[in-house]
Amino acid sequence: MMRILVLGNGAREHALAWRLSRDPGISEVITAPGNPGCAAVGRTTAADLTSPEALLALAGRERADLTVVGPEAPLDRGVSDVFRQVGRPIVGPTRVGAALECSKAFAKAFMQTHGVPTARFAVCDNLADALEAVAGSRFGFPVVVKADGLAAGKGVVIAADRAEAERAVRAAMVEHQFGAAGSRLVVEECLTGPEVSFFVLADGETAIPFGTAQDHKRLGDGDRGPNTGGMGAFATSPLASAALESEVMSGVVQPVLAGMRAEGSPYRGFLYVSLMLTTSGPKVIEFNVRFGDPEAQVVLPLVDGSLAEMLMASATGGLAGRRALFSSDRAVGVVLASRGYPATSESGSVITGLDRAQAIPGVVVFQAATQLTDAGLVTAGGRVLTVVGRGPSFETAMSRAYAGVAAIHFDGMQFRRDIGQKALVPITR
Repeated sequence: MMRILVLGNGAREHALAWRLSRDPGISEVITAPGNPGCAAVGRTTAADLTSPEALLALAGRERADLTVVGPEAPLDRGVSDVFRQVGRPIVGPTRVGAALECSKAFAKAFMQTHGVPTARFAVCDNLADALEAVAGSRFGFPVVVKADGLAAGKGVVIAADRAEAERAVRAAMVEHQFGAAGSRLVVEECLTGPEVSFFVLADGETAIPFGTAQDHKRLGDGDRGPNTGGMGAFATSPLASAALESEVMSGVVQPVLAGMRAEGSPYRGFLYVSLMLTTSGPKVIEFNVRFGDPEAQVVLPLVDGSLAEMLMASATGGLAGRRALFSSDRAVGVVLASRGYPATSESGSVITGLDRAQAIPGVVVFQAATQLTDAGLVTAGGRVLTVVGRGPSFETAMSRAYAGVAAIHFDGMQFRRDIGQKALVPITR
């Protein structure tokens, strides 16, 4: 029997805990710090996600056979390095590997060095260089302005013209909109084409495909409004052909693994490849070094077989000869956010209807920013819930997801009404 510790407190971590709790051979799933949804499928405990040493001590106290890292911040602080120094199995890359997400400048230079296809770019360490890079002579418009560091999924601006690009540069570097994350910027050409989220699981030597999805970053229907951490997703992507999988594994994933071994830091854990399917082939928009959110919420329900065994194989170098198994079903996840998100968020609104939503066949609700109080379950941040519908077709999955949404209410609730529509009329390469 296996005891598993999941680190994090969002909907992704609830989805991981929920899916792992359904595996045979699991004695307990502990989520730290978790949320009320995680507590319903296992146990939660307090944790300091900023301290790798404290997390190592926690894993020891809980007698965890395996630790799974949900968010990127603990990886950036080196939690996997600390665990591996003492031989404790953990799913997630070292701090060097985490730089693929935690520093856009590092990632772009790494891709350039190792021949990974991506957009042309410039790294800007000061205001003058950034303003020169967006002047229009190098990349044209629209142009993409990215904060180098972690910005909770919001540090990217696609600027339509020079004036908007300069405003984005000044907001990051002068007004410090993203704090220290925006002290360095990456300016790059704007790629066009459909986007696909491609996931792999790696053990340092071997990587295996681990599902695909399509995310919806913009706040409003029709991909309008500001960028968010993600307003919904669907899986499996209709654009993810066998030919695309082969191309990405050989042209992106294998060079990343080889490059990380050359850096002396073999890559273990999830690698999330955000792809733009351009007319000249797939190109990497960016990497994430953990499962995506909200993509995890739609991919994990489709995993067949033992998820725990696959994750342990990633942590211990045992993926060779394995492959991940997935249901032929489809899943659509709709994020319910609080009023004001993404600029601000309201907390304390009572959430009703969760039981009614989850009583609908094929519906599961993953909690993110929630809190249990004397008044009941209340909102506690920006992205509050992900309502996931599953079925044999995208139409069925969408119908079930939105039936679940209709059953839930909290004051100020906002959500997109078109999640999954792209799957019904897929764009072909």
